[in-house]
Amino acid sequence: MADHQVFEQSIQIRASATVVERCIIEEHLMHRWLNPALRCEAVGDWNTDLGSRFRFKILIPIFQPELNTVVVEREPGLIVWGFEGFFQGRDRWECQPQGQDTLLLNRFEFQIPNPIVAFGFHRFAASWTRQDMQAQLSRLKRVAEETYLGLGHS
Repeated sequence: MADHQVFEQSIQIRASATVVERCIIEEHLMHRWLNPALRCEAVGDWNTDLGSRFRFKILIPIFQPELNTVVVEREPGLIVWGFEGFFQGRDRWECQPQGQDTLLLNRFEFQIPNPIVAFGFHRFAASWTRQDMQAQLSRLKRVAEETYLGLGHS
């Protein structure tokens, strides 16, 4: 059986939960903070309602692996993408209001069923993935705070 992995990170953002959520679910805002080597494409119209489908592509030369995802949980301030493929699991984004600020929690929970892929991931990509998750949260924080200020909040 594949081993179960959980990468969990959080960040405090000086913006409302509504604005932070917009940065996660609106295409033009998401692509401002998402890793430039990763592309998120809607399958059909862009929509983050329950059951909506997306394809995440890793943009590397020669081979561009894709991860097909579906929104498996959705409520205000929460979106969870489920995925199956070379990874199986969930990517959970939760906005927790804290006064005028927001605590954003990201939990990437997965298994890698193929032992060769699992070996390669653990050997070469696991630490990079953790670092990239934190870098993405920092970029998302910047985008959310700029968006919040742009709406006239201080």
